[in-house]
Amino acid sequence: MEIDLSGKVALVTGGSRGLGREMVLGFARSGADVVIASRHLDRCEEVAEEVRKETGRRALPVACHVGRWDDLEQLTDAAYDEFGHVDVLVNNAGMAPVYPSLVEATEELFDKVVGVNLKGPFRLSALIGARMTAGEGGSMINVSSIGANHPQVHDIPYAAAKAGLNSMTLGLAVALGPKVRVNCVMVGPFLTDISKAWDVESFQAFANHHYPLGRLGLPHEVVGTALYLASDLSSFTTGAIVTVDGGVSVSPPFPTEG
Repeated sequence: MEIDLSGKVALVTGGSRGLGREMVLGFARSGADVVIASRHLDRCEEVAEEVRKETGRRALPVACHVGRWDDLEQLTDAAYDEFGHVDVLVNNAGMAPVYPSLVEATEELFDKVVGVNLKGPFRLSALIGARMTAGEGGSMINVSSIGANHPQVHDIPYAAAKAGLNSMTLGLAVALGPKVRVNCVMVGPFLTDISKAWDVESFQAFANHHYPLGRLGLPHEVVGTALYLASDLSSFTTGAIVTVDGGVSVSPPFPTEG
């Protein structure tokens, strides 16, 4: 069964690369118009042009730092000014900088990590959610990480923020229901731009022997879950944390990244 999102508008933060870009393209290929948000407007414009050429769908690129609430208000206004509605919101933007030791983790790093991974999604969900509930409703998808349940020593603030995002998913499902469904995709290790900072060979060798599927994820492999949660196929699904990790979460702890 093909998923048809014709007439829908999907807004994806962190939509210019990695998992976000794949979800943008997946939504557009299924008939949705898209809003592509990230800090780098030029990258958003590149993906927008790719969407237009491949699918013929409308695409709006918007520069936005999700850790800044003023930027999120401008993003919301831009999306509604252009399309009049947003039907799918994907809180995908994230950052996971590491630090040499716990005591060397700076206040600036901590605040940035929490701001992008938790504070921003909360505010954008509130802004878009208010308009969704006043209109025809919609679907929200938060993108979390299995790090929320398996924190590594060099990214504890990131793991804590993602755990907060999981909890926030449940709270928003209650607060915005019944017109808005809110779910979360908790992803495992994917080969995206972020993975360039990993020791991929060691990671892959570990995966070969310990992960049920024996490998790391490819970015397009998140799209099916995102389309399901965005569409009416998941009409009775809200407050769910859906794990997309190749079985990592049922395996031995994964090695430290970096």
